[in-house]
Amino acid sequence: MNIEYRSQSPTKERFTALFGTTGWNHQYGATPEELLRAVTNSQFVIAAYDGEELVGFGRVVTDGVLHAMIYDMIVLPAYQNRGIGKHILNALVVKCREASIRDIQLFCAANKRRFYEKNGFEARPPNAPGMQYRQKAWKGSEPHRQSTKPRH
Repeated sequence: MNIEYRSQSPTKERFTALFGTTGWNHQYGATPEELLRAVTNSQFVIAAYDGEELVGFGRVVTDGVLHAMIYDMIVLPAYQNRGIGKHILNALVVKCREASIRDIQLFCAANKRRFYEKNGFEARPPNAPGMQYRQKAWKGSEPHRQSTKPRH
């Protein structure tokens, strides 16, 4: 196995196929075009290839100074436990550190916590767990927006 790591976004088709292996899109319902936009709007990406097959991926969204968030750490199941995820994660951390970003965070599934701990991450303490906004489904095509015009 000769894995090649690239710091460029994969094609829409390759990323959509890899993302589809996670089951995450059942919740998001993102189109291939939206998935590609998410990837191309990221400041750092690392893609792992076996030949031309995309077998692993991770990306960072950041303000470039204070905070960076690692998203979409994915390795095809058949390629897991071979060091690919570790390589991707470490490469993303190096990119953040080289950019002098002070805070690097990520979300992870409960069963992946040990992997991230072995690679330098720690769970937030119970008294500072953070929050995540859960958007309710909109009724109709557009959310109701209140007017920002002042009343007289």
